[in-house]
Amino acid sequence: NRMIMKKILFLSIVLVLLILGISKAIRQDEIAVVDLPVSEEIEEEEVVFKVAETMPEFPGGQQALMKFIAENVQYPVIALEKGIQGRVVCQFVVEKNGTPSNIEVVSSSGEPSLDEEAVRVISTMPKWKPGKQRGKPVPVTFVLPIKFRLTEEPKESADVSKQ
Repeated sequence: NRMIMKKILFLSIVLVLLILGISKAIRQDEIAVVDLPVSEEIEEEEVVFKVAETMPEFPGGQQALMKFIAENVQYPVIALEKGIQGRVVCQFVVEKNGTPSNIEVVSSSGEPSLDEEAVRVISTMPKWKPGKQRGKPVPVTFVLPIKFRLTEEPKESADVSKQ
């Protein structure tokens, strides 16, 4: 009988210690939890999205963007004289108001004048339709490759009137 009482006492002590240990662990976890009230008045840190639910769009769409670039690129004389062609990949941010900003060359053509012209053309773009996240305009990173290609001028046709 005494042996049974010792086992019960021992198990009771172990059980109490176990309960105290668990409750202490729970209290420690609760101490680490911090609930902060969410207020819409607190301005969120400005995050530039790489991908948004609605991506930015040039006014008039992709075709209008290609037309704008074709009509506004001024082939640099240095590159023209040297017969240099190339592709410049630029990255920029379409801000919440649609303005292109932070324009940078992420892949150079190898010819500085082509790189500079690509940046210049992007800097003259009109405001875009901004990207949106959860229905609100957000700044979004946009990557745009611009190809500089020289084409042969059409050869003059033979003048048949001089026969």
